[in-house]
Amino acid sequence: MEINEAVVLQKLGNNLRRLREKKGWSLRDLSDRCGIDNSKISKIEKGTINITILTLMQLSIALDTTATELLGKPRRK
Repeated sequence: MEINEAVVLQKLGNNLRRLREKKGWSLRDLSDRCGIDNSKISKIEKGTINITILTLMQLSIALDTTATELLGKPRRK
């Protein structure tokens, strides 16, 4: 199975933004809750940077969700 990096990063970014906005949080609010700089969160939401598993876990804990929900369910071809 081939993984399209741009598609995965965009999906992560869209899910992150959706969950953050669902809570009514600004980028700074999320930054304060997870200890990740708000400019980095913005880049993640835009799908322009790849993140580590530790960053993914920090975000999921702060948003009270799972890494799976942030990544989105993978689809089989």
